[in-house]
Amino acid sequence: MKVQNSAKIEFISRSANEGFARSSAACFAAQLDPTLDELGDIKTAVSEAVTNAIVHGYPNELGKVCLKMRMLPDNVFEITVRDWGVGIPDVDKARQPMYTTGGEERSGMGFTIMESFMDTMKVRSVPGRGTTVTMRKKIALRASVR
Repeated sequence: MKVQNSAKIEFISRSANEGFARSSAACFAAQLDPTLDELGDIKTAVSEAVTNAIVHGYPNELGKVCLKMRMLPDNVFEITVRDWGVGIPDVDKARQPMYTTGGEERSGMGFTIMESFMDTMKVRSVPGRGTTVTMRKKIALRASVR
């Protein structure tokens, strides 16, 4: 698939960087002229994916998180969040609502929220080697852009 534009950001798995990733994705997506609702969906999904990488990927240490953003044909915005942390032993189980490895303070709804705000979501993970979440959202063409 032909990429029309792309950006990549790497940062340390500190919770303070979640807001940076969320804002960066929103700024990059703004080129597609999304509605406020579409922008909110993207920001929420990125927030969940990055928070998962920080909290679950590196529960006892700091590590690296990579946020990749691509603009694809037909106004499709793709976001990939990758970590090189502990990985997920059972992705299907982890995608179930209310399942969490993060203790009582975690809701276990991260993957469910990402799926509900994006058009597609894929999760690849290898225990001991990390997790990659790839999400896509088609941004509707606005009358002023057509």
